[in-house]
Amino acid sequence: MTNIEIPPINRVAVTACVVCVVAGAAVSALLRHPAPIVAGALVGLYLLFAIKVVQQWEKVALLRLGKYVGLRGPGLFFIVPVYETLSDYVDQRVRVATVSAESTLTRDTVPVNVDAIVFWLVWNVEKTILEVEDFVAAINMSAQTALRESIGRHQLAQMITEREVMGHELQRILDEKTNPWGITVQSVEIRDVRIPQGLEDAMSRQAQAERERQARIILGQAETEISNSFVQAAAAYAENPVALHLRAMNMLYEAIKEKGAMVIVPSSAVETMGLGGTLATASLGGAKT
Repeated sequence: MTNIEIPPINRVAVTACVVCVVAGAAVSALLRHPAPIVAGALVGLYLLFAIKVVQQWEKVALLRLGKYVGLRGPGLFFIVPVYETLSDYVDQRVRVATVSAESTLTRDTVPVNVDAIVFWLVWNVEKTILEVEDFVAAINMSAQTALRESIGRHQLAQMITEREVMGHELQRILDEKTNPWGITVQSVEIRDVRIPQGLEDAMSRQAQAERERQARIILGQAETEISNSFVQAAAAYAENPVALHLRAMNMLYEAIKEKGAMVIVPSSAVETMGLGGTLATASLGGAKT
């Protein structure tokens, strides 16, 4: 958690204090009297606490006897010590808050550990100073609570595959809560979603089984298509025996065209298709080559 701290006494005030003390010491040495150095030290001490410098990205509230007067900064300004005081310096740059939710149950009762990053900034310093005691702690607590509530509304599969949607939802919830404080939440990013190792192994086995099931379904569909093609081819060959003979001759040719190949064909098939002469011619041709 980040704590807001009042910046240390600035260099301008220290320089003014040193100049006053040195000038008083020089005048005292010249006049041989201690009054100038005492006066210089008092003026330097006053300037040390009266001169304030606020950085370009900061603002601060001025309180006069405890009552809010207005905002000061950025730049150089003066206050009356004791009579006027300053609040904590407020940084208006974009800040980052890291929140986490451990062992939080999802909608389908799965324990998960989730890490998220919240980007936010102060857009109204007056509201932030006057209405919130510790706005940094308020942002961190609100973000952690909202993250746990969001986890409980989503299933595990949604959290893994829809992180951006979950981040937008968290951003909207936090922005509605923090806007009255003068703070706006620019974005929320889900950095990591972790599940127990045993559940991770079970999910891996489930995914592998699903892939095997899909592979078997695709193989079955291919077998069905092949069988349908065979049925259509058988019907076509039944109506045209010459086409069947030509197909058989082509298959035999493909089988014996390689040198040294041997194909055993039943004699009944040879007689039926009248391929005796064809096979003898093919064999003689192979022997000559």
